[in-house]
Order: sequence, then structure tokens, then C-alpha cells
Amino acid sequence: MTASASASCFRATLISMPWALFNRPSLQLAALKAYVEREMEAEITTLHPFLHIAAAIGIDVYRRISQTSWAGEALFAPLVFPGQRDKARRLFRESLRRSGVGGNLPDYDELVVTIDAACRSWLACQDFSACRLLGFSVCFGQLLSSLYLARLIREQGCSAPVVFGGSSCSGPIGRGLLRHFPQIDYVVDGEGERPLLGLCTFVTGEHDGLPEHVIGRIALATIPCHQLEDLDLLPLPDFRPYFTEIKTVFPELPFIPVLPLEFSRGCWWNRCAFCNLNLQWQGYRHKSAPRMTAEVETLSQAYRCLDFFFTDNALPPREADLFFHRQGQSGRDHRFFAEIRGTADRDQLAAYRSGGLHVIQVGIEALSTSLLQKMAKGLTVIDNIAIIRDSAAAGIRLDGNLILEFPGSTAEEVAETLANLDVLLPFRPLAKAVFFLGHGSPVCRAPRTFGISGLAPERRYRALVPPEIAQDIGTLIMDYRGGRRRQRQLWRPVADRIAAWHEFHRNRPQPD
Repeated sequence: MTASASASCFRATLISMPWALFNRPSLQLAALKAYVEREMEAEITTLHPFLHIAAAIGIDVYRRISQTSWAGEALFAPLVFPGQRDKARRLFRESLRRSGVGGNLPDYDELVVTIDAACRSWLACQDFSACRLLGFSVCFGQLLSSLYLARLIREQGCSAPVVFGGSSCSGPIGRGLLRHFPQIDYVVDGEGERPLLGLCTFVTGEHDGLPEHVIGRIALATIPCHQLEDLDLLPLPDFRPYFTEIKTVFPELPFIPVLPLEFSRGCWWNRCAFCNLNLQWQGYRHKSAPRMTAEVETLSQAYRCLDFFFTDNALPPREADLFFHRQGQSGRDHRFFAEIRGTADRDQLAAYRSGGLHVIQVGIEALSTSLLQKMAKGLTVIDNIAIIRDSAAAGIRLDGNLILEFPGSTAEEVAETLANLDVLLPFRPLAKAVFFLGHGSPVCRAPRTFGISGLAPERRYRALVPPEIAQDIGTLIMDYRGGRRRQRQLWRPVADRIAAWHEFHRNRPQPD
């Protein structure tokens, strides 16, 4: 780029806050940077302050806190809303106790002070004077930290408009954020590439209207803006800034970075009654196996990484078969994590393992066929038991959840679950996941079908945010009434059995 071109270049900064996992760069920032820079004359800076906060409090402390998003949000709550400190402190301790990761952590108030100082120290080293747009990628667990840093940047005198985007800004939640937080000027509701590009051109004055899916404080004409149809046409994500920051923050590199990958957007099943993970997508799209193979090879060589994490809600089965077959033939020592549906058979899993798939997340959710039908999983108990067995046979570690207290569960379904837990005792234990009501999920859209009434913002969210704001904005997780006490009583034996299952495997002799 020539000096004159550089002087006229549009500059924007994109930020990812805690509690993103410190050993992974932000895929959202890397993808947006690459796309906007390809489509217009722009220089997009991506910043990962979560690295600096991890260094300030210690990577082990950061890792444990990041395992429970509520604890992480609680640490920023008093910085955004000082009056919430006592409630947030109680939530912090409760969340860590329930997750089992809270031993020997620093005092809550000490952590708040350290985090605040780390944010201010990081900010003192930044120069936003040439920045014409400032963006925050806001997924679950990143809202309060993003609100806090955006406010600090405003107080420092940065006049660039601020845009929030991500799953925590979907639908009415994004509009509510605009109503209550003056540090936000725009919200992207949905897929980010084309709306962000359109917002950049709007800021330059090239267009008079905002692109669809960008919400502002005042009503403006909108320009049609459709989501991307062919994901193969996306540029490779640009992770270079993350690795540059690592060299500064962690010069001795006390951890191995894992690169996030995106094979698809949305979910090809997209029917599970409890799921709200696809609010920002319109339909399911995926990359081709050849494109994914080339992407992994290029990223591996560029960043000297062998470990990869697929961010997909569910890998595309046919393309995944082709991809892992080619990986197996390549002889590369790549290691992958992916989330798949429980439809893969023994031969597929063996091929996946040969192609480097070491860990899978499978939505087991239930061990009762009638309960799986209520959840609209499209699977049976035999399917779930089979994939647990076949994954172990293939040498793949399976991480899965069992949803407890699903609304409308019966005593017969609990009894069936307990019987099937006995069958699974030799295998890696599932984790228990108490049902939560996700905003926008099929259960939330038709609550009475599941015996639910009286929706409200989730109790834990109300500990973080003043009630009038929580009620107006809404949340990704809702509170509700409808048989909850009975469900807790019904499912207590299952919770106890899962705890005993985990204890059995902790005490099980390990092979030499």
C-alpha cells in the first residue's frame, strides 16, 4: 500500500473481550477483518484485551472463570453497575461452587480491582485517534465486559461510532442495548460481514442509508443486505494480530494456541426444542470439503498450529466425511474438535478418527426415547447409546450433556433414564445440564405447549443488571414458572447417579 493510499485508508478497530478462551483467537474478528479489507480500501485492527486480563489475573484463574460465563460477567457487573456489587459477588461464588472450579481463587473484590486496572492499563497503550469505527464482538459472557470497555473508550475522548454485534445482540436485545447504553451507536443483528462492510461505507459517507440488519439510534433509510450464500467465497480468517499480541503478552507462550475453524453456519437439523443457537443465521450453509482442506493446510503452515476447533453447531455430514477422509490420506498430524449430531455410524467415526478428530461434542440430551421426541431431537436412545459406544471404540473422546428438568418430563422418563445410565457405566460420563429456557427457542416461542408460564429475565441476569434494564432489554436465557419444583424432585436421582458415575471413573484404575 502506498503512502497516499494509506493516508486515505478507512480505519476501524474490532475488539474481543473476556471471557473468550485465551488460547484461541477470535474467529469473528479474524473473519470480519479479512472480509472488509478484501472488499474495500480499509485497515481493520483486531484487538484481544482478554489476553491482557488473563495475564493480569493468571491464566489458570482466567481459565477456570471462563468455564462459567455467569462468574465472568459477575466480575464486570460492579464496573458497569456499582449498585449490583453485592448481588454479583454472591452470583460469582455460587457459579464457581456449582461448576466445581472455584477452589483457591482470589477474592472477588480483589479480582474486580485487578481487572479494572488491567482494562485501564491496556487502554492507556491504545491510540484510537485515526479510528473511524469501533466494533465489539459480543457473544455469551462478553456483554458486560464490552459495555465497560466501550464506556472507558468514550470517556477517553474517542469519538468514533461504536457498533456491537454477535449472538448476544440478536433481535430485541440489540434494540434494548441501544436504549440504555449511550456508548453504543449501532448494533448488527445477524451475520456480520456484509452489514459491517455496509456500515463502514455509511460512515465514510459513500451511502446515505444503513444496511439491513444494522440498527441505529435514529430511523434511517435502509439498503438491502443479504447474508452470504457461498461460504467458499469467504477469505481466510486473518489471525495475525492475535499471534502478534501473544508475543507481547506471553513471550514464553505458556500454552498451545488452538485455531478456530468454521465449516458451516447454522444447523442442518435446527429443530431441537430447547436450542436458540441459530438466531443470527437464516438457513444452513457450509463450505465444501476441498475448501476446508485447503483452509486447514494454509492456516496450519501460516501459524505453525496443529490443533483446531470447529465452531459449528453441527458439521455437514457429507462434506465432513470427505474432509476427514482427505485428512487421513494426507498424513498430517492435525488434531480436531467438532460438534456433530448423533447420527454418525461406526465406520464414519473410525474414518473421522483417522483424519484427526480426537474430541467430539454430541448432543445426547436425553436417555428416554419419549423425552427425545419432546425435545424434537430426531434420535432414539439406541442412537445415543450407539454413538457413545462407537466413539469409544474409535478412540474418540465424546463430551455430551444430559438435560435434567426438561419441562413436562414424566416419572416414567426419569426411570428410563436411570435404567440406561446403568448400561453406560463403563463409558466416559456425561455432564448434567439443568434445562434453561433460551430466548427464541421453540420452547420459548410456544411455552404453554410445555406447561410454561410467566416468562421473565433469568434470575442470575437480574443479579448483574438493575431490574428495570433487565426487564426492558430481555436476555438470551429466560426465567419461567411451570412445574419447576416437581421437575427438580423428579430429576434429583438422576443428578445423584451422574455424580456417582463421575466418581466411579475418577477412582477407576487407569491402564499402564
